[in-house]
Amino acid sequence: MDNYRYLIDFDTDKIRKEYYDIIIIGSGIAGVYTALELPEKYNIVIITKETIDISNSVLAQGGIAVSLDKEDSPELHFKDTIYAGAGLCDENSVWVLVNEAAKNIEALCKYGVNFDKKENKDELSLTREGAHSKNRIIHAGDTTGKEVCDKLISIVKARKNVKIKERTFAIDILTDNDVCKGVLSYDEDCDQYIYYVSSVVINAAGGFGQLYLNTTNPEVATGDGVSLAYRAGAELMDMEFVQFHPTVLFHPENKSFLISEAVRGEGAILRNVFGERFMPKYHELNELAPRDIVSRAIFSEMKKTESDHVYLDITFKDKNYLESRFPNIYKTCLNYGIDISKDYIPVAPAEHYCMGGVKTDVFGRTNIKGFFACGEVACSGIHGANRLASNSLLEGLVFGRKIGEEVSKILAENISLDTSFHLSYKKNRIKKQIDKKRIKTDIQNLMTKYVGIIRNREGMIIAKNKIDQYYSVICDMYNTSIEDFEIQNMVLLARIVIEAALEREESRGAHYRTDFQSTDDINWKRNIIKVIQKK
Repeated sequence: MDNYRYLIDFDTDKIRKEYYDIIIIGSGIAGVYTALELPEKYNIVIITKETIDISNSVLAQGGIAVSLDKEDSPELHFKDTIYAGAGLCDENSVWVLVNEAAKNIEALCKYGVNFDKKENKDELSLTREGAHSKNRIIHAGDTTGKEVCDKLISIVKARKNVKIKERTFAIDILTDNDVCKGVLSYDEDCDQYIYYVSSVVINAAGGFGQLYLNTTNPEVATGDGVSLAYRAGAELMDMEFVQFHPTVLFHPENKSFLISEAVRGEGAILRNVFGERFMPKYHELNELAPRDIVSRAIFSEMKKTESDHVYLDITFKDKNYLESRFPNIYKTCLNYGIDISKDYIPVAPAEHYCMGGVKTDVFGRTNIKGFFACGEVACSGIHGANRLASNSLLEGLVFGRKIGEEVSKILAENISLDTSFHLSYKKNRIKKQIDKKRIKTDIQNLMTKYVGIIRNREGMIIAKNKIDQYYSVICDMYNTSIEDFEIQNMVLLARIVIEAALEREESRGAHYRTDFQSTDDINWKRNIIKVIQKK
């Protein structure tokens, strides 16, 4: 079966070109903050699949982890991150994350981000989330991601050196001997392919939650950034580790609205459908155990009680408190007839975050020269087998700044752009009439059923065989639309996730196998790297 390098046929001499010093793919916190951390003398374009305000970052509720309290320290934040990551964190990356957290939060405050403050004080208010040993989550109500992104986007829009291209799909990065040459894209508004030319591309395209049926991710999260990196020869790491958030609203009209971990941080308890509290049976940290443990506990209770959800109970807090601390959650639940000051909230786990992605170092560098990755699309080893709550927005900030430093250094040494590069790519592709919507739904069902919270070889082989069939149907397909590009990316990533999950014959963090239930440090305390086989 042929691994096609590019999703479309093209000739760089025959398509429209635009020249930039730096290209950023993605408009979440990682992409936008990185743009702000780069000197204004550089000409930057941000290309984003939908409008600039649609991203996973915007949906982030809980907050950002940072050790600010006098009883806390970067060392304790480090320990908690390592513990949650179940033995697979890269310690060097984690040290960078926790030690550089405070200065990046300071930068956000200077940009005007309005975090909640302690009563009658100028200090930031701190709460706790799962697997944190101290209160260290700063927040803006329960819409922290939106508050941060709104402020950063308003500033980036005012920057004369930054151009924002919305409704622009990044199809592939162009490379020559593992050197980045720019981005091949499709502009939806003018129905045209554009080659964005640059020797520096920063991939901040987000994760691949849409591989699963129920996810907290927006519809744009089809893994395009991971896929284009893989086709270009970038290494992928930890792709088997997919985090399921334990508490997502379970309502006939909405199964993707996140009920933030901060609700449990403020004391909410989990009850099964019979009203019984169950977390003390599963872990000493009860409702604030690491996410993988809470998700499996809920899954187990649902199985025992033959139900499709459990309940989250915060009825012991009064209405005024809940309305001010969790305004968005309070209002959204009320819209569905749930008054969280009186009613239990029906919840179930849903896909939330991909620990795996494009392998990078602490400066966001990949194995392709000039190609960087940051945020959920990247894997620098911070999260290991299971991400610690509220480390994701922080990751986008800390490593966005590190990339800014590194790229500034590279461009200061060499600003001249190679405009002589020419590439023509043509394959014998076939025009096919296929039901892409049905294939997408089937992938989501297969991944949820067989490669979800609980896995085993037998189920994953069923999923793999079906995904392989889809791959053989679409691999030589003539791609002309965003739906075509997305289905190519989803099938590719589903195969990679399944292959990595089959390879890891143990249970660790978010990867739990009923046929290999114990953690095997002797054979598996290592990362699985996936890279395309070049012909």
